[in-house]
Amino acid sequence: MRALLVVNHKATTTSGRTRDVLIHALRSDLKLEVAETQYRGHARDLAREAAADGTVDLVVALGGDGTVNEVVNGLLTHGPGDKVPRLAVVPGGSTNVFARALGLPNDPVEATGALLDALEHGRERPIGLGKAMTDGLPDRWFTFTAGLGFDAGVVGRVEEQRRAGRKSTHALYVGQAVKHYFTQREQRRSGPVALELPGHQAVPGLVLAIVSNTSPWTFLGNRPVYPSPLASFDTDLDVFGVTRMTAFGTARTVRQILRSYAPSSDGAPPAGPSGKHVVSYHDVRHFTLVSQEPVPFQVDGDHLGDRSRVSFTGVRRALRVIV
Repeated sequence: MRALLVVNHKATTTSGRTRDVLIHALRSDLKLEVAETQYRGHARDLAREAAADGTVDLVVALGGDGTVNEVVNGLLTHGPGDKVPRLAVVPGGSTNVFARALGLPNDPVEATGALLDALEHGRERPIGLGKAMTDGLPDRWFTFTAGLGFDAGVVGRVEEQRRAGRKSTHALYVGQAVKHYFTQREQRRSGPVALELPGHQAVPGLVLAIVSNTSPWTFLGNRPVYPSPLASFDTDLDVFGVTRMTAFGTARTVRQILRSYAPSSDGAPPAGPSGKHVVSYHDVRHFTLVSQEPVPFQVDGDHLGDRSRVSFTGVRRALRVIV
């Protein structure tokens, strides 16, 4: 199998020696070309060239969720299709939400072993993806989440800290979330975002809106986070929103999204977070988030600036993934 390994040399959990070991292991089973990213967006460009060239069967992303997102957007530059190379992931970031949602080990060496075993036995699965469309930006595919409002503001704060030299850690995310909560007092009482669903009355006043393509949405250390526990790579998109963030209500919602959602004995689906200020929808194909004023927007943990209107589409079986 002809494969391209896209390596983010700045990945937080892999050293140069570890990458050499992984490359050697992959070359034992693949006709492998290796390319290291040199700038933001380079992984997307490399994957786009591989898909257009038609000589690559598999693109392996070695890095975090940002690297994976760039590779996915490169592969799907011209949309899904049978000629699009398969995707494989070796986690190398601080959270690796997508890889963990696929059931891959969080350790890059173990994940490489799992990848080689999957290749040997021909294991792959089609997955659905989300697509975000907004003025001023190209359409953006996402693998596990997008958001408009409060959560995207937290992502923006974390990126500012990282540019200032801080290491991306779970503690950094939690700390910035707390700071953002206390600096957004007016907005958290009456949110500017409205959810527009075809055939439904608009839902106004959202402080935050989290779009999930799988569940869990992210992790705090080893603890999964479940705003939309029914979200799946096999369905369309789920939406979770909050219309007001009081201290008591927010604490209650946080407890709900951090609890485990095991299947019930009678086979009933798990219930997600609930409450007077909680809004949730499952398996939605098309919808739009509209804000009265520009608010932060993020895709797969990548802050994309402030936006007033973003439309979303769920695309089933968009990509084949080696698992």
